[in-house]
Parts: sequence; structure tokens; C-alpha cells
Amino acid sequence: MSALPASQSQTSIRSDSNIEKGDPIANTFNDDPDAEFGGTEERRKLEKKLVRKVDMRISILIFIYILNYIDRNNASAARLKGFEKDLHLQGQQFATLLSILYVGYILMQIPSNMLLNWMGKPSIYLPVCMMIWGTLSVLTGITHNFVGALLTRFFLGFVEAAFYPGALFLLSKWYKKEEIGVRTTLLAVGSIVSNGFGSLIASGILKGMDGKLGHAAWRWLFFIEGALTIFVAVIAIFVLPDFPDSSKFLSPIERKLAMRRMEEDAGVGDQQETEEGGMVRGLILAVTDWRMWLLALGLTSEVLALSFNAYFPTLTATLGYTSTITLLLCAPPWIFTAIVAFLWSRHSDKTQERCFHTIIPFFVGIIGFIIAIATENIAARYISLFLMALSYCGFITLFAWIPSCFPRPPTKRAVSIAAINAFSQLGNIAGSYIWDSKWGPTYRNSYAICIASAGFAIIICLFFRWDLASQNKRLEKAEQEGEKTNGFRYVL
Repeated sequence: MSALPASQSQTSIRSDSNIEKGDPIANTFNDDPDAEFGGTEERRKLEKKLVRKVDMRISILIFIYILNYIDRNNASAARLKGFEKDLHLQGQQFATLLSILYVGYILMQIPSNMLLNWMGKPSIYLPVCMMIWGTLSVLTGITHNFVGALLTRFFLGFVEAAFYPGALFLLSKWYKKEEIGVRTTLLAVGSIVSNGFGSLIASGILKGMDGKLGHAAWRWLFFIEGALTIFVAVIAIFVLPDFPDSSKFLSPIERKLAMRRMEEDAGVGDQQETEEGGMVRGLILAVTDWRMWLLALGLTSEVLALSFNAYFPTLTATLGYTSTITLLLCAPPWIFTAIVAFLWSRHSDKTQERCFHTIIPFFVGIIGFIIAIATENIAARYISLFLMALSYCGFITLFAWIPSCFPRPPTKRAVSIAAINAFSQLGNIAGSYIWDSKWGPTYRNSYAICIASAGFAIIICLFFRWDLASQNKRLEKAEQEGEKTNGFRYVL
């Protein structure tokens, strides 16, 4: 596997052939690449200012992701206040409502990211999708039977598919390898925080809105949270940035620096110099790369291990407290995990190490599963929920690892991110059915499945690290033999 596709290997920001021909611009670039920015020191100051400006706009993705997960998981909270009874759900129908969302979620991620790359307008595309899924969430609150809820959940998955892979792709267009880890974590903290604060919000709505205007409390849960999503989507249109080459909030020199940063990060230009053949070629490059499917398989296995997330209120309820206290107890494990995940990802970025920062939290999660199986002590079982939640730290680091493994061309990166995330949702579909109430309240069989799938994910990550290390050695050997590699190295 070469660092770049063969058609790109002879392309660079300023080719040697141009320099040999006496191209004055090329020579200026070669002599002092920072000259057009006022020198190295001035560039450093400008770059710091640029990153800060981008961070301020990109940060709205965190709030969007919080709402994304709240709208996706609010059915679990509604279950505690008559959702199943009012819709006359029987058998596995509740599990089907959870799993059906991921059918559309899987189908739409690759086309969505390809469309986003083609449009180049995430500031319009992502908020519009957000408005639609907020509307669907509101519509869930007016359903009266299984079929109605099934339809809203099914289409909700289609529209929500646009957000997470699209957000990851947007981050990969703005941030370098040593910057993207902590930003990916801050984004993913949105999903973690949503588990905690979503439960707190749900506890307030479910306790205080029951019977208001003749509606059950669980219906108000969908009404209020869906309306909030639509409101934030309108704000996002004016805040989210587009891609570096088209963003209007940057000055011309800042825009040029934003593109230069990404060129230097991969040793080759991003769009014009690597996007030969269009979207179809990028799609082919992605789906024919077996490493993409390997990562997809590993992530799917870990997603299955993390399936307890959708049933977290149910698992917390086994401690024996009231529904309000149960929802309040859901928050601390996720708040703690959000703090640890941020610190963990910063260390991963600083050390430029991904593999062990991924698998160590997976091991911690396995310990949590084992404790949950081995004891009936209430305190120990609550601690086990903290340990399970901490496995999300590795999940987030794994997502930060993915973009740097498929750097160019942009369409291949967009498709790879979407395909891996889409394929991994098979774990959510399967995970919706492994927490059958017949296995409760101990859920020993469920935890055993999580242990096995987390262990398999660890094995795949270790193999992937070994393969990338081998590729780096080949690149080093090629450089020693005088071949051009643009200095690119895979992050391990």
C-alpha cells in the first residue's frame, strides 16, 4: 500500500520539474515556504489566529451532536413513562424501533458524504438535514401505534446519517493530524454529554409535563427536544464554516494558509491536485481498499460492545430506584467519561499515538462488563456502569485515527469515513436485540456478548497498527533509495 494512489505520487504543491525550469514562484516557495505569510514567526501567529477562528465556528458541531444523540436515544427515556404501553408495543417491537433507525443510517452515509464533498457547502447541507430530523422527532410524539413510530424512526435514520460522517469529514478538511484528535473528541463529547444531560432533561420533562394540554409526558419529550433541534439548526446556518477554499469568513491570506496547512500535512495538495477522476474514482479507491473494511469490521465489533448505551436507563433501573432517580443516576458516568475522554485524546494528540489509546479504554470497558456479571452489590454495579462508559474514550480515539489512514484524495477520505461509520451501525442493529428483557435483570448473556466483541475489536486494532508500521518502514526504505514519498507517515 502506497501512501498515496499511483496517479498522485508524481504530484506535489510545487513539483521539482517546475523548480528545474526556473519557476520564480516555485523557487520562492522552495527557499522560504512562509515568505508569502511574512516569514515563519508571522505565519505562526497567523496560524494560531486562524485555528482559533475555525474552532469558534466548528464548536457548534458539539451542540448539534448532543441534539443528534438526544433525538436518537430519547425513546429509551420515554420507555420509562408509558411509551411502550401507549403504543401497544409487544415482544421485540421496542427493539425493532431502536434498530430500524440504523437501516437508513447505514444506507445514506456514503451518498451523503459524497454529496457533501461535491456541494462544498456544509453550512447549508448539515443544518437543513438537522431541521428535517428535528421535525421527524416532533412527529414521533404524535404517533399512536407501532407502525407510525416505526416510520418516523426509519426516516430519522436516513436524515441523521448526514451528520456524524459529514462532521468528521469537515474536521479533516480544516485540521492537521496533530490537531484532529482533540477536536474529534470534543465532537464526540457531544454524544457522551447527551447521555448524561439528555437523561437530566428527560427527567425534568417526564416529571413536570405529564398531562399538559392533554398529552402524555413522553410525547412532550419528543415535542420539546425536536423543537430545540430545529432552533439550533437555524443558528448553525450562520455559524458553520464551509471548506477552506470556499469559506467567506476568512481573509484571502487566511484562506491560503488554511489550504497550505492541509497540503503540508499530507505532503500533497488536497482538492485540485489529488481529485482526479471525480467522485466515482474516489468511491472505487475506497471500496477496493481492504484496510477500510478491516477498520469497519473492528469498529462494528466495538459498536456492538457499546450497545449498552441505548439501554443505559434500563440497566440503571436494575439498581432498584424510581424512574426519576434512575434518570438522574444516568448522568454521572457520562459526565465523568466526557472529562476523561477530553484529557485522553489530548494525550493521544500530543504523543501522536492512536492504537493503545484506543484499546486501553476497551479493556477498561471489559472490566466493567465482568463486574456487572460477577456481583449483585448495588455500589459495585453502579461503578461498573462508569467503567463501561469509559470504553467510549477508545471509541473516540479510533474515530480520530481513521481520517489520517486515508488521507487523499478527498473523495476517498469522505467515502472511507462514511463507509466505516455506516458499516459499523450493523453493530447497533444487532445490539438492539441483545438486551432482551428475558435476560434481565442480570443481563449476563448480554454482557458476555459485549466482552467477546470488545476483545475482537482489540485484536483488529493491534493488527492494523502492525500493518501501518510495516507501511511506514517501506516508505522509509523508499526514501533511503531516493524515491519520493512527500515525507508522509501513518499515525500509529
